[in-house]
Amino acid sequence: MVLVRQTLKRVPSRVPTRMAPGVIVLADNECPYGLLPAVVERIAASTANTSRYPDRCAAQLVEALASHLGVPVDRIAVGAGSSELCSQLVHTVVGPGDEVVFGWRSFDAYPILTLVAGGSPVRVPLLRQGLDLDAMARAVTRRTRLVFVCNPNNPTGTALDARALTTFVDRVPSDVLIVVDEAYREYAAATAVPDALTLLGDRPNVVVVRTFSKAYALAGLRVGYCVGSAAVIAEVRKTQVPFSVGALAQEAAVAALGERDEVARRIGLTLLERERVMSALHDLGYTVPSSHANFLWLPLGAESTAFAEFCLRHGIAVRSFEGEGVRVTVGLAAENSAFLSLATRWRREHPASTP
Repeated sequence: MVLVRQTLKRVPSRVPTRMAPGVIVLADNECPYGLLPAVVERIAASTANTSRYPDRCAAQLVEALASHLGVPVDRIAVGAGSSELCSQLVHTVVGPGDEVVFGWRSFDAYPILTLVAGGSPVRVPLLRQGLDLDAMARAVTRRTRLVFVCNPNNPTGTALDARALTTFVDRVPSDVLIVVDEAYREYAAATAVPDALTLLGDRPNVVVVRTFSKAYALAGLRVGYCVGSAAVIAEVRKTQVPFSVGALAQEAAVAALGERDEVARRIGLTLLERERVMSALHDLGYTVPSSHANFLWLPLGAESTAFAEFCLRHGIAVRSFEGEGVRVTVGLAAENSAFLSLATRWRREHPASTP
């Protein structure tokens, strides 16, 4: 029998599943509007070169990001989505026995990436559906090597303000890496949610992670980036799987950066729908915290799995977190209306059990 690492026994297995045809998917926080026009053109013009390996350093994309963000190229690393970058950051600083602190519930990759690296996940319970920064700061020990701060938080959609985030960073020892995961940053730009690059860009132990999967609609191509000090980024680049960001992904991301107006228009549509759906859910008696992302959180507790199964039976996939809540992506207007119809029916059939 092949001997595998004991730590992997604590990692949940992944079983391949296929979504039934015709199901409305509101489970993955994707952009519902399809590829950006410039991205379609760029991909069509680039397919002839895909018999060759991609640029291992993604130099053109890094340069485009440097111009877009106003930071030097040596402070930027790219990866196959923000998930890979989070993995790289963990492997950069975490070894066997080291601790990684994060709020819980938050992005479910954090404990998995920590365990795969041989580290110990430290889950800090949320406070009123948001990150409890005081408790997270107290959870940091001499064994802590990394802290994840998901802002806005996935799956609750809640967010931290500038003062809270700055105060927290000041409390964390300077030899601990703080990763601010801003996968949903674009949906919070018009609110008081801080831009971590602007707020914390000069902190040598802070790295900001972002993705092209959400607002830029490139989830299927897998590309993201992180920004930190040149010294940390140099080490992060060493952990990247060679050629992990494909040629078409690189070209698509460069094109997407040039589509600011269209990206902003789509975000605006999503925000309008988010407010419409949230207001309707409140009217139905659901508890829904204010969201700063492209999804809504329904803290249904013990009813979460049953609610998600009910939705799926009627053609809509939402994301259930057993015993905690359900996350619902803000989709197209018609998709959102279909979900509200099911939420109305569920509320009518389960009047006492829905918060």
